[in-house]
Amino acid sequence: MMHVLGVQSMTNGETIMASAEIEAPVERIFRALVTREIEQWWGTADTYRMADWSADLRVGGRWTVVVRTAGGGELPAGGEFLEIEAPRRIVQTRAYAWDHPTLGRRQTTVAWLLEPTAKGTRLTICHGGFAGLSDAAAEHAEGWGRVLAWLQAYVGDGRLAAA
Repeated sequence: MMHVLGVQSMTNGETIMASAEIEAPVERIFRALVTREIEQWWGTADTYRMADWSADLRVGGRWTVVVRTAGGGELPAGGEFLEIEAPRRIVQTRAYAWDHPTLGRRQTTVAWLLEPTAKGTRLTICHGGFAGLSDAAAEHAEGWGRVLAWLQAYVGDGRLAAA
């Protein structure tokens, strides 16, 4: 499990809550989440990288991504934007277009909440839809902790603790 300054991620087996303090303005974080810039920070060489990210950033718009694994595999995913209040809130559906070992192709919902703080932004992720799949919830809770640490290292002050 990764321990990084100010990153928390937990699940009750149905919903995941993850949050981080990031030393950058809300607008900067929002841009990193909704533009192709996401390909620059989401992942590491030894885990996986985001590739071919695209989004029609409007309510009802679709988004797609291909995750490229360290071993060269390609794992597509995508969904639809349900709510967008730039730069404070994004709610989107999410599903894998392949048979994920613990989640399969079940559609889940991710809400991103960006709140200004004295030092920058508190980013909170609420990822729901895991009822009956607690292994998938636990795995994704750990994943969101990593994602927040990657984003924090990319736009923040660079104080990334060792994994």
